Amino acid sequence: MRLLLTCLSVLASPVVALELTYIDSYDLNRPASLDYDPTFCGLWIANEGPEVTLVTLQGEELRRFGSDLSRIKAITVEGDALLVADGLGGFQRLSKDGVALADPFKVDMPWADTEGLAIDADGTIIMVEDDPERMTWLSPDGAIIRQISTLDLDPPLTEAQGIARDPRTGYLLIVDDWEGTNSLYEFDGEGTLLGTTSLLPYGNDPEGIAIRPGSNQIFIAFDSGASIASFSYLPTLPVGADPLPAISDCLMF
Repeated sequence: MRLLLTCLSVLASPVVALELTYIDSYDLNRPASLDYDPTFCGLWIANEGPEVTLVTLQGEELRRFGSDLSRIKAITVEGDALLVADGLGGFQRLSKDGVALADPFKVDMPWADTEGLAIDADGTIIMVEDDPERMTWLSPDGAIIRQISTLDLDPPLTEAQGIARDPRTGYLLIVDDWEGTNSLYEFDGEGTLLGTTSLLPYGNDPEGIAIRPGSNQIFIAFDSGASIASFSYLPTLPVGADPLPAISDCLMF
């Protein structure tokens, strides 16, 4: 808790900005939404088709299955289960074996162009959209808790796609695609913008993002070139902050 409070005071303290160092990439067709799963040391991927896939960190397929939704545009790990969204306001929870854990449900708003999902520490769903441009916090059953317009940010976040949450700090990472700034946006756990980093040196049209906190890595899916790139990653932290705590992970590197 002390570390988290220190991290959330980042705007009032001298900071060391986010560090991103490219490691490697591999080809993978149409990766649109990602999340990292430490149980399998792999990535869950949605590609706007009817199925999701689980792949190793090298891109080898491990599992594939569908849902009761017409398509799957966004995915996130929710404890021992998965939460998927169709991009049209529909959601469903699945087991990691592909079994429906409940019927699909709808978000409590007239329109939701869901592009990316993350789960907060208390189970709150965090959703990003690019039409309209906003970030929304939802209860586990889809009721709106609060929203912010990402157009009000400086620079504006106009084409938010993937979102990932770092469990060590609560920080949120969101990618803005080619129609926007082609950048990585870093937020604290409350949704306050900490900074942006251009992704142009690494690829065009970022669509999905996942964090592997146990190895200080992030993975970004690029639609142009159809690839997933891995990076070493250190978040924005106050100067002199304690090192980030170790977190359990698989033994693969």
